[in-house]
Parts: sequence; C-alpha cells; structure tokens
Amino acid sequence: MSNEHKGAAETDKSFDGQESLEASNQAPDLTDHLADSLAMNPEKVADPGPVDTKQTETVLEEDRVKDEIEIQIDLLKDPDWAVRREACITLGEMGDERCVEPLVRALRDGDWQVREAAMEALGMVGPPAVDHLLKMLRDWDIRKAAIRTLGKIRDERVLDPLIGQLRLDEFHLDAMDALVELGQPAVEKVLPLLKDKVEETRKRAVIVLGQIKDSGVLEPLIEMLKDSDWFTRLSAAAALEKIGDEKGREAIKPLLKDPDLVVKMRAERILAGWKKRATPA
Repeated sequence: MSNEHKGAAETDKSFDGQESLEASNQAPDLTDHLADSLAMNPEKVADPGPVDTKQTETVLEEDRVKDEIEIQIDLLKDPDWAVRREACITLGEMGDERCVEPLVRALRDGDWQVREAAMEALGMVGPPAVDHLLKMLRDWDIRKAAIRTLGKIRDERVLDPLIGQLRLDEFHLDAMDALVELGQPAVEKVLPLLKDKVEETRKRAVIVLGQIKDSGVLEPLIEMLKDSDWFTRLSAAAALEKIGDEKGREAIKPLLKDPDLVVKMRAERILAGWKKRATPA
C-alpha cells in the first residue's frame, strides 16, 4: 500500500472511532431523557390492568349465540322440511329479536308443519315480533298465520288489530280463536261488542266470551239471552253453560218457552246436562 493510501485508511479509522466515542457519550443522555419523560407521563406506558374474566366470558358467549342464530337462520333454507322445522323451534327457544324476520318469512314456507313451528316460535319470541306481524295483516297470503300468531303473544298492541279482524268476514274465525287463546286480557275489548249494531259481530263476541269462560262476563251474557236474533240467544246459552255458574243456569230456564224451536231444544239439552252433572253418582 502506498503511503498516500495508508494515510487515508488511518484517517478513516480515526474518524470512525471518534463517531463511536461520540455516540457512546450521547447514549446515557438519551436514556436519561427517556426515563425522565416516562416518569413525568406515566399514562403513556401501556398498562393492561387486571383482566375481567366474567366480561370476557360474556362477550364470548354472545359471539357463540350470534353464530348459532346465523346457523339456524341458514337452516331455514334447507331443502328438508324437517330441518327447517327444527330450525324454527330452535330460533323460538333462543327468543332473540334477530330471529323475528327470518321466522316471519318462514310463515310462507311451503310445508304446513314448518309454518306451524314458525308461529309457535314467534309466540315464544313474544313482543319483539308484534310490529312485524301487524304489518303482515295487510298481506292476504300470510294474514291467517299472522292473526293466529298474534293470539300467542300477550301484548296489548295485538288486541285492537284482532278486534278489527273479528269484524271482518274473511278471517273472523281465526281472530276469534286468537282472542280466546289470549284469554282474560281480551275480555275488556270484546265486551263492548255485545252491543254492536252488527248482528254477526254480537254473535262472535258472545262465542268468544263463552270460550274464555270468565265469570266476570256472566251478567252481560245473561242479558244476551234476550237478543232479538235466535242464534245470538243460542250462543249466549251455550256460553253460560261453558262458564258453569248456577246463576247462568237459572237465567237459561226461560228459554224453555223460546219462540224458536232450535233455541228451545238447546235450552232443554243444556239444563238436562246441568242436572245430570249435579246429581251424585
């Protein structure tokens, strides 16, 4: 190596050594600066803190249920009707609001067993399903199922719509069944119909109240024994028979002289059956 090159190499080594020395001298200063900064701002240090095991388990459980709901919703599209029916039952047992729309769609299923399962499931879900079902009352194809399903949900919002359907000719039998299934909560809404100007509506109200068997409607039903329509009188007598109160039996006795033969014969049978039940074996 020439003296010129040798000198240059020594100069480079000297320069590198100086840089290393300067960096070494600066390192403690930087470390001290960082330590001081962290001491003054402890919130910058990530502290995971204690783990909330219960909260974590809850989140995991919610995720698991969500996944299960999505699985069951997908099964509603299965080609096997038995699988679809079981999916409806499972969704009803879950009772989650997310199940409502898929179950409402299942009311249109081609298999009646799936439709029945969907109705039962929506009844189990309860109030969250009411608004969706009320909208379905406008749909002729699904109205029957919607009415029957509303009768399974004890929610005051279902009463007025069912009373409205009771007045109509097309689905009044389904509305009557739904109101009977609701039972005592429906009584207050049905009672005023006993004085409705429409004869058919009065008859339907009498039948519903008789099937509900609420003793609180005894007096209004006794009054209906005087109705001008023979079938309404007949229905009132049958309703009083179902309730089974002694006061109702006494009220039926005058029908033994009713001008309508059918009413008279029915009153005789009712009173004979009443007497038979009262006679000890």
